[in-house]
This record gives sequence, structure tokens and C-alpha cells, in this order.
Amino acid sequence: MELFDHQYYPYSSQRRVVFAKNGMVATSQSLAAQAGLAILREGGNAIDAAVATAACLTVVEPTSNGIGGDAFALIWNKDQLYGLNASGPAPKAISAELLRKEGYQEIPNFGWIPVTVPGAPAAWIELSRKFGCLPFPKVLSPAIEYAKRGFPVSSLVSSLWKKAYQIYSNCGKDEEVFQYWLKTFAPGNHTPEPGEMWRLPEQAETLQKIADSEAESFYRGEIAEKIDAFSQKYNGYLRKEDLAFFVPTWVNPVSIGYRGYQVWEMPPNSQGLVTQMALNILKEFNFTTREEPDTFHRQIEAIKLAFIDGRNYITDPSEMSVKIEDLLSTRYAFQRKKLITDKAIDPYPIKPFGSDTVYLATADSQGNMVSYIQSNYTGFGSGIVIPGTGISLQNRGANFSLDPSQANYLKPGKKTYHTIIPGFLTKDNKAIGPFGVMGGLMQPQGHVQVVMNMIDFQLNPQAALDAPRWQWVEGKKVKVEQNFPKHIAEALERKGHNIEIALDSSEFGRGQIILRGRNGVLLGATEPRADGVVAAW
Repeated sequence: MELFDHQYYPYSSQRRVVFAKNGMVATSQSLAAQAGLAILREGGNAIDAAVATAACLTVVEPTSNGIGGDAFALIWNKDQLYGLNASGPAPKAISAELLRKEGYQEIPNFGWIPVTVPGAPAAWIELSRKFGCLPFPKVLSPAIEYAKRGFPVSSLVSSLWKKAYQIYSNCGKDEEVFQYWLKTFAPGNHTPEPGEMWRLPEQAETLQKIADSEAESFYRGEIAEKIDAFSQKYNGYLRKEDLAFFVPTWVNPVSIGYRGYQVWEMPPNSQGLVTQMALNILKEFNFTTREEPDTFHRQIEAIKLAFIDGRNYITDPSEMSVKIEDLLSTRYAFQRKKLITDKAIDPYPIKPFGSDTVYLATADSQGNMVSYIQSNYTGFGSGIVIPGTGISLQNRGANFSLDPSQANYLKPGKKTYHTIIPGFLTKDNKAIGPFGVMGGLMQPQGHVQVVMNMIDFQLNPQAALDAPRWQWVEGKKVKVEQNFPKHIAEALERKGHNIEIALDSSEFGRGQIILRGRNGVLLGATEPRADGVVAAW
């Protein structure tokens, strides 16, 4: 049985798998998905559509990503999978020693300290140059138009915007630097209601400059000068030299075999290895049904073990203390599997952290497919907005440590552990398709659940996304959605898990899937926990 033959799950939403032949875009915001589809209709390929959608998402869903964030991408082109790492390093002027001298014991979430070099604009132009077929300004034009002329704000984005206002309005009332976020995204202390038209004219100008200069303005021109000047004015660490030095990196994606399929993830500094380590442990078990307490128990325990190893070892690839192949070896997986008993373990604690991110998948009739993810890390990011640009800088540096014994010890120019991960499936050296679930530590957990839902439990892509999710938080604490089967939650409690029913389903990530089925027909699925849509042609 192939993935496109799989059945619906009893808890499925009213959404159904979308079928199309010519092209498809799946993401969390309808206007962005339609923008990508329009690029496909105008002669663009899946890579052009991905860049258009990503740029558009910085406008219509600024609560989850932005021009000042990072990106990763997996691209299937001409029977080969490519990986692009567009995550930026720490500025050269910052260091753990410097921060400790200033009295810091950990990295704060907001302000200049957690700001790292933005990689998203560099990802857009790199993808466009290597694989795109339309002019770069054409691909960015939908985003520019929405920012300039306005767009109706969707329901979830409106809700997240209000939550963000409560956070950023209290970041530092006595610090002028945070007032630029308020002026840009909450003028007059107002955030948009669902359906309200909203314009971002300064962001429109910035996107136009990025389009016209092929991102040179952002990294080595006028925008870079503005970022540098603002950073120096408020004692920040990011400099124009950091921007000028940055280039995204083409990397070899990493795969593991899982029940006849290859599951692909990005290599470190991405946390994709956590997904693969967990699946390597889980394939040592035989699963017959999803609706079984032992199924969830083993999944949770495998994720715990994978996260322990991930947080201990995953960092800037130049500083990894272990080899990827050792972490993904069968021998290592078997050793970890032996630690799983019939009771919940209390592993070495890790600090939970959240994330707001956008994920998108695209496909075209030529066989190209893209798995793409982009983020400012938490919400709008650091709270630092460059005046006159609409650029909200990310706070990815919050994942660094000031403890020299930790793998992610802060050093100048170093990349930290990165939560955003695009996924991809192949079988017999042929593309099956892109998949992803955004959301901080939820991402590898979402990947594991969605992959197993499709492969082990024979759910079709939409049912795989619909199924109630769990999320390991720390220790023995596990959150489950409100529609998670009660009898299984009670059984997990008896196994020693501390089960908490979450009231907010947005904590469990937002996913998208596109698969290529028989005769090249595309199957698309989108997240019921968001304003997502599959735009198809």
C-alpha cells in the first residue's frame, strides 16, 4: 500500500486531501498560498512559488516570521535532493565572556543580545538564482503588493498579533528601542481584528529594495547601513560587516531508512537529527495500531531520548563533538531502545522553549518539490524593529548558552542549535514529497507523529495532520490536545506520565504535506489548527 491509498482517521476534520496535476502550494495562510500558486500559473516553478510564498508570509503572517529571520529548505530537482541552510551566526562583537562581565547569567529573549544575522533574504535570492526560472522582482511582487496596498488579516494571525502586543508592549517600557516595534506593528496601541485591512508600507519599500538589488541592499547596501546605525545607537552587537560576510550554505541532507521509505532532514545546526534519532529507536518496535497506550508511550520515550542527545550534541557543524553517522547508527538506536521500559523515565532536563514559525510546501508539474521553513524564532522576534524598514529582527540567539560546558556555548560568529526543520520523504530514489510541522520543540515531535501516522498507521496526509497530538515538555510532563482519547491519556498516567490537557491547540504545531502520487498527481494536506490552505492548479 502506498501513502496515497491510506485511510482517514476517525478524528479527522472536515478537510479532505486536495488533488491536482499542474501545481500545488500548501501553507498556513491563504493569501500567501494563492500568491505562490499565481507564480506557478505565470510560468514559475515550485522554487519560484516557494520564494514568493515565503516573502508573502513575512507580510500576511508577521506574527510567525519576517525579513529579519532565518530559513532552511529542502529542494527536489532533477531526481536529486538539495539542502539550503540560511541560518545566521552570532555577531562577531558578542561573546559569552562579554555578557557574563555585564552581569548576565543567561541569554535574554528580547533586545539586541539574542539577535543573530538574518538569513531569510539570502535564502530567497539563492534559491531563485540556482533553481528559479522567473525574475526575482517578479517573484517578490505579490509580497510587495500586499504590504503596499494592504491585506485582510486572518483569524489566527489576529489572535497571535494580540498576544504579541501584550508581550512586546512590556518588553521595556523605559527603553526607547522597543517603541519602534509598537510604532510599526501596533500604531496607536492597536492590533488588527480578523478581516481588518492592514498595510505595511515600510516593509513594502524594504521588499522592493531587496527585489531590485537581489538582496544586496540588505546585506551590503542601504538596509545594512540602517541596521548597523540602529545597532550602534542602542549598543547592539550586529554590524554591517556581519551582514556583508553572511552567505547561505548548500549542504547534503541527511536521511534514515524507515520501513521502506527514506526520511530526510537538514543536518546540524538544525534539530532534524532529533526526528531521525527518535524514528531509528521506534523502528526497533513493531506497531500494529495507533490507538494503543504502548504506541504513544514508546513514541514519547523515544522523543525524550532523542532530545537529550540533540541538546547535548547538535550545534554549529564546525563544533560538533560527535559524528552524525554515529548518532544515526543502528547500534546507537538499539542502545537507546534498551532504556525504554513500561514506565516513563525522567530524563536529563532540558529547558522548554516555544517558537512561532511558518512552513510551506510546493510542487509543480515538472517534478520539482520544495520543503521550506522560515522563522523569527519567537513571535515577531527580538522586539527590535529597524526604523523606516518594517524589519523585525529575530531572537534566535536565545538558544545559545553562557555555560562553557554546553555545546551551544556562545562564541562570536557561531551558529546555534536551530529548531526549524523542513522534512522530505523519498522511496526507491523517487520523491514522495515535502512535509513539515512548525513550532519550536514541537517540530521533531510533529515530524515523528506525522511520519508514523502515514507509514505505520496508514493514514492519508490530511488524516495524518488531523490526528490528535501529544507534546513532551520536560521530565515526565506531556501535553495532549483536548480531543486526545481519554482512555489512552489515563493509561499513560498509569505508566508514570504526567498528562496535561492543553486548551490551546496552537501549541501543537502547524503542518503541511504534499505528496506525488500515481501518474504525477499531487496530494495536498493542510493544518486544521491554523488558517491554512492547499492552493492547487
